[in-house]
Amino acid sequence: MEVKSTGLRGSWLKNMIIKRLYFDKAMSCAGLSQLFDKSIPSIAKAINELIKEGFVIEEGYAPSSGGRRPLMYAINAEAMFILAVAMDQLSARIQLLDLNNNPVADMVSVELKLLNNDKALPQLIEQLNKYIAESGIQKNKITGMGIGMPGFINAIEGINYTYLDAGGESLSKYLSRATGITTYIDNDSSLIALAEQKFGIARSQQEVMVINLGWGIGLGMIIDGKIFRGYNGFAGELSHIPLSDDGELCVCGKRGCLEAEASMLVVAQKAEEGIKNGRITSLKPHNGQSKLMGEALMEAANHGDQFAIELLTEAGYKIGKALAILIHIMNPANIVLSGRGAKVGHILMAPIQQALHKYCIPRLSAGTELLISSLGFDAELIGAAVLVMENFDKEERQK
Repeated sequence: MEVKSTGLRGSWLKNMIIKRLYFDKAMSCAGLSQLFDKSIPSIAKAINELIKEGFVIEEGYAPSSGGRRPLMYAINAEAMFILAVAMDQLSARIQLLDLNNNPVADMVSVELKLLNNDKALPQLIEQLNKYIAESGIQKNKITGMGIGMPGFINAIEGINYTYLDAGGESLSKYLSRATGITTYIDNDSSLIALAEQKFGIARSQQEVMVINLGWGIGLGMIIDGKIFRGYNGFAGELSHIPLSDDGELCVCGKRGCLEAEASMLVVAQKAEEGIKNGRITSLKPHNGQSKLMGEALMEAANHGDQFAIELLTEAGYKIGKALAILIHIMNPANIVLSGRGAKVGHILMAPIQQALHKYCIPRLSAGTELLISSLGFDAELIGAAVLVMENFDKEERQK
């Protein structure tokens, strides 16, 4: 299948202007000239062409600062669209967004178990093609697809070494052919960090650790203003920091990992056990459906259910113990609680801080601020869109 792209092939400057306006919303010719080190006439020429092509609109004049007010330019949000996909171990969310990251079609969530599921990849492709067909948007208006997913991922090569085996081929290229849309993949936690840096509470910050509180516990690392991936791209496996030698068995084969002790799946399982053992709670059993129990537990905790709060407090303390190790190694300015679990961030804050007080050297922890994401569960979808636009200026497009 031919891969469609709305990128302006051969026009680096115009692609860079589109990319910049996506992130910065509105800029003047003078600001773009300074940013790209190009003459104002060159910028003005490119802007005028982009206006004629429907990619850029005049936003109006900037507020007065004493001199002549510059004319500001913004992206035309409906000039093209981005298909954003956010995956976890149990499901995938699919959302078509405009260039202001606003939805233009209903978000669809589908059950998609990744572990030990040889049919996961064809099932994903089927759902993607169905969504595209039913969206009502012409495929040539979709500039790209960004997918966040768990696993050990080489984002440059587009390979997921953990899930969705494409027969040794690049998964991003495989999906590009199967859907007809240029596709980029990255680790879910890295994309959440990218979203927080570009549009969230960590906007423009240089040293931030972003914790993805999902069914697992992920980490996206922003160092010197960039996503840090480590030597072979797998940095940030906070979930497998060992908290004990004789703890629960983790899916990685080790015992006592943070994920096996404090992930939302583990908390949900403990809730089921507590209900069976007669704990007083508003929660109802979900017969092993951990996703439903996890959602119900967070909702109950936010409404004051003491058993739910107790379980989250226990998990928060263990997360705080792992964050103490992270602070000692990285000394970040900020740690952001993001992802699905951000909705109970205010409950997790106190036990995390308690653990930090116990396990951190005060001189180190005193300089780190703990923040709760405003993007929350939407962060991965926004990060998937950001991934597409981060690659928008690339001259070579996937085939």
